[in-house]
Amino acid sequence: MTEFPRLQRPALQPPDEITHGLFGRGRHLVRTHPLATDALLAVVLLALCTVWLAGSRFAGFHPAIVQTALVAAIAARRVCPSAVFLLTSAIAFAQWLLGFPLLGDAALLVALYTVAAHQSRIRALLAAGLLEAGAVMAAIRWEPAGPLPRSLLFLTATVVAALFAGLTVASGSRYLAWMDERARRLEVERDQQAALAAAGERTRIARELHDIVSHSLSVVITLADAAAIVSRADPGRGAEAMTEVSEVGRHALSDMRAMLGVLRTEELSADLAPQPGVAQLEALVDRVRATGLAVDLAVEGTPFPLGAAAGMTAYRIVQEALTNTLRHAQARRASVTIRYDAPQVRVRVADDGTAPPLDGHRGHGIDGMRERTALHDGVLQAGPVAGGGWLVSATLRSCPARSPAAMPG
Repeated sequence: MTEFPRLQRPALQPPDEITHGLFGRGRHLVRTHPLATDALLAVVLLALCTVWLAGSRFAGFHPAIVQTALVAAIAARRVCPSAVFLLTSAIAFAQWLLGFPLLGDAALLVALYTVAAHQSRIRALLAAGLLEAGAVMAAIRWEPAGPLPRSLLFLTATVVAALFAGLTVASGSRYLAWMDERARRLEVERDQQAALAAAGERTRIARELHDIVSHSLSVVITLADAAAIVSRADPGRGAEAMTEVSEVGRHALSDMRAMLGVLRTEELSADLAPQPGVAQLEALVDRVRATGLAVDLAVEGTPFPLGAAAGMTAYRIVQEALTNTLRHAQARRASVTIRYDAPQVRVRVADDGTAPPLDGHRGHGIDGMRERTALHDGVLQAGPVAGGGWLVSATLRSCPARSPAAMPG
């Protein structure tokens, strides 16, 4: 029995440190509530700066107002980064004119970081240049870290640190966004592959069921009709026909159970029968002969192993062709010829029916045979022949073994 492939969906999950843990929860909170988290940051920074200002010699009403304005502006830093940076820069310039240094100037570094993290690199560099000019002005006027060179180096280092911190975060954010997009695309591709695999399996199952059910029911119906006719005149022959009906039904049921059993279980059961092949053609022909249709089976050439797939395809083509003959052709005789011509095998099924089997637009039998043949790089032809009757001819390609083996049966 051919095992139907099962699609294994790959486990596609971002790293745990991105989606779980303290970092993941914090990142989610910051991204989903930007105003709330930035307002909290402003409150914490303002509290620290107020404590500093209260203990400094610059304590007073005006410094408190300026510092509050500086720090409060960063509450909207991610809503409009460039505007917040320009606003804090203007407030800081007014502070410089008033002549008192403030710890709240750290808000300028936060604003620069935000521009570098969320705006283009050009804007980040322009903002860094503007803030560096302010750092030079502050170093000259207040010398916050001692002598002018030392103060200038200290303030410049803080500007560069804020700039590169923002650029690093921007790069990390782009990488995470790329990972999210890649994961989304892989999930879409996985779902598409699953849908294609499911469609392929449905087609495969439908084809197998068609071959099994259509052929078996055709034989059963023909035998049942014959039994009904002859049972009155010859009850013995009628009983034989009904016995054959029972045998064909059991065989079809066994085939269906074997195929559906593969679909229900994760592992193949040891008692599942193999798929039919060329070796089972004699039994197939015997079942068709029991319906009253005379069928000749001939093998030409030197047989060689076809492989399970090609052998099953040859069997299904003969089965479908004889089924169509029983159902549509009104034939009295049919012939099946298997001709080996390495590396090809030719399957030929002909009948002498007066009406061609109209399977093309009513069902999928001929299309199924054509699909099976194409899987083996072959060609199938089906149609009426001159003088009456119907011919199905298929050529399958297979790799021959090094030493030919006799065909069983």
